[in-house]
Amino acid sequence: MLRQANGLILSAWVDNRRVFMEKMTGTKADRPQLERLKEEVREGDTVYIESLSRLGRSTKDLLTLIDWFQNKGVTVISDKENIDTSTPTGKLLTTLMCALAEFERDLTVERTREGLKSARARGRKGGRPTANKKDIAIALSLYDSKDYSISEICKRCGISQGTLYKSVNARKAEVPQT
Repeated sequence: MLRQANGLILSAWVDNRRVFMEKMTGTKADRPQLERLKEEVREGDTVYIESLSRLGRSTKDLLTLIDWFQNKGVTVISDKENIDTSTPTGKLLTTLMCALAEFERDLTVERTREGLKSARARGRKGGRPTANKKDIAIALSLYDSKDYSISEICKRCGISQGTLYKSVNARKAEVPQT
């Protein structure tokens, strides 16, 4: 990949077989692609990441990961922040950026909670609207006929599979077991 930064052309060769893209958020503890990356890196490798905030769940977690890579002799370079963790300045900037990213995330979570609380106080209710009882009744009768697949029933009645299964299970719970 070639890119221009401050008039300089930087090049970094990245082997497409060694690109690891996590499909889930960095806040999750179980990240299979990160584990795969940790298994495959060798001393002298360089790990390029899009952003520091994408690598770790918290400042502590990110610093632990970067320390783990450094102990293995692996350099971590963040594209967004333009930080190279192999330098003293890069280490300092990593710590500062991690703290700022965690602070920003905590503020976002706090504001979201306050917004939801305020909306509830005004009588607003979040989540999906409840399904129409007529649609559920039709869906249950189609389900009982066994002529249609679950996806066909849901599409025809405009309900989700979860709603259909929840209704089927609720109906089973109402019927006394003999």
